[in-house]
Amino acid sequence: MSKNTALLIVDVQTFLIEHAYQGNVIIERIEKLLTRARDLQIPVLYIQHCGREGGPFEIGTTTWQIHPAITPKEEEPVIHKFACDSFLDTTLRDELESREINHLVIVGLQTEYCIDTTSRRAISLGYDVTLANDCHSTFDGTVLKAEQIIAHHNALLSIFGTGNNRITVTSSDTIFI
Repeated sequence: MSKNTALLIVDVQTFLIEHAYQGNVIIERIEKLLTRARDLQIPVLYIQHCGREGGPFEIGTTTWQIHPAITPKEEEPVIHKFACDSFLDTTLRDELESREINHLVIVGLQTEYCIDTTSRRAISLGYDVTLANDCHSTFDGTVLKAEQIIAHHNALLSIFGTGNNRITVTSSDTIFI
């Protein structure tokens, strides 16, 4: 793995973890990956979804908070976003460039929205991506169950890339080892 790697934790907020498929298992895996990243002094960046007033992601509400099991340290930036794309109208790219990051390890929620969009956009912007196949989750949909959505995206994203950059999908146990 490149020395210019960062762990990107996307929308691991209390409300989502409490309701997501295998939320408690996912948070435990992310916590282990976060500990390994910190031990290896790999930069960690958090993305926090923000929503409208009265909704579950209203800024400052309990459900908007990053899950307490993975509380950011003071030096770890928390970037607020208002769309599925973690790069859209945020400081993420500036944060990555200032650290000379060219490879992202991505974990979090929601598989078919923010994880998919952020992974694809990262490739388009010239980053390599490692998606931890067991550290992202979602909810049952009207067509597919959460487990199927996750499996579908793991398969689909594992073949996504450009001539220069690609997404590698692998177990969190193999990352930062």
